[in-house]
Amino acid sequence: MAGFRSLARQVRDPRGDLALRRYSLRKCLERFAPYGHRATWDHLCARHGIEAEDRSPDPVRLVRALDELEAARAVWLRYEAGFAERRRREKHDGLRRPGALDDWHRRTWGGHGVARCEDPTVHPSAPLAEVLGRLMAALESEPGASCPVCAGTEIAWRHDLESEPWSGPVCTRCGIVVPRPALTPGALAKARSVRRRDLASAA
Repeated sequence: MAGFRSLARQVRDPRGDLALRRYSLRKCLERFAPYGHRATWDHLCARHGIEAEDRSPDPVRLVRALDELEAARAVWLRYEAGFAERRRREKHDGLRRPGALDDWHRRTWGGHGVARCEDPTVHPSAPLAEVLGRLMAALESEPGASCPVCAGTEIAWRHDLESEPWSGPVCTRCGIVVPRPALTPGALAKARSVRRRDLASAA
């Protein structure tokens, strides 16, 4: 099975068939898709002017979409390296029991769904690397009362999420499932008290 870098080379190959290059970009999302596969594809198409079903898109647009995805992946890999180093230190110091952040990290192995969006058409509009940078900074800081991506305070608890943890806080402004470790107990309690509502358009 081809890895992310191998697939990225296929996307950039100017001799490659355009349909194959597009397919390779889609396959990259099986290795790294911060918003989830469909939402990340929708985001890349919207930002780079690619028709979602176009089998022969402009190769320049394909490469730009890949560039954005790779920049975000670099942010994630830096975070992963720091996370692994922290866990090594904690184990060395005798802290063996994983905490809430470790539980969240386990579910986002490889960077899939780091900033998962339940609705594939509702997601942040900023570049992926910028969004992940905000999220990673929040996870390395004290919990806050607002969405770490868009600073929105309208966060609603959903009980019908499509993947684990199956329920959790969703930002109604930018659409991400907010990692619980990024929110204070008060913000989580407030989210639980908010009735489910349709997600607003992405910020």
